[in-house]
Amino acid sequence: MANDGLLCWSCGRPTGIVGRVMRSDACPHCTADLRSCHGCRHYDPTRRLQCRENIEHRISDKTKSNLCDFFQMRHAVKGPGGLKAGVDEKDDRKKKFDDLFND
Repeated sequence: MANDGLLCWSCGRPTGIVGRVMRSDACPHCTADLRSCHGCRHYDPTRRLQCRENIEHRISDKTKSNLCDFFQMRHAVKGPGGLKAGVDEKDDRKKKFDDLFND
């Protein structure tokens, strides 16, 4: 399987970007801003301000490009069920541990 670079968080298609995501980068297919909360590995709708990092200010539009210092591109895998966000191994282990004690 060839590495087509970053997959778009919106349409799931390869963007051709292999390195760093710049603020002006957009998906060549659907024009979604790639350096946005939805494209970040820290984005988590279940967390305070929808971010795993301790950000101080709410970013109102999670789909638009922003200058967040914590931004790290989210790795996603396209498979039979569609686009699946990569899960950090640490977070995955913690979730499995927490699940042991939840009904």
